[in-house]
Amino acid sequence: MRRLVQMLVLSTLAVGAVGCGRMQDVKGYLADDQLVAAIQPGVDNRDSVMKTLGRPTMESEFDPNTWYYVSRRTEQFAFMSPKPTQHQVLIINFNDRGNVTKVEKMGMEQLAHVDPSNDKTPTRGKDVSIWQQLFGNIGRFSPAGAGGGPQ
Repeated sequence: MRRLVQMLVLSTLAVGAVGCGRMQDVKGYLADDQLVAAIQPGVDNRDSVMKTLGRPTMESEFDPNTWYYVSRRTEQFAFMSPKPTQHQVLIINFNDRGNVTKVEKMGMEQLAHVDPSNDKTPTRGKDVSIWQQLFGNIGRFSPAGAGGGPQ
């Protein structure tokens, strides 16, 4: 019986330790450096880029001649928020005829952290408690039809 309890405790600890390990996740386009290096400005066009790299992650909203291939690797410990460890954006620009004009890579140095005002939206006016909101209008207005209007 004692042996069974020891095995149960050890297996519970092992499962708990596995749950607290580091988890890695890769999202987006998995870039192959040889394929990316094969894309040459003035030589390739939209069709050849599509055949070499596949569909882009996204096209520019304002310029359909710009394609983005985005990849991101994150690491997470237990239940904590994931942190980016690698981030790469491949930008391919085309001219109006569909030929490649520029190939550019961006990495982690381009990431920016945006703090949305600490989850609170500043408002103008005075702070009012729940009781003031519920009972603040009692007695401020005349009853309907009591003749409180202009004469």
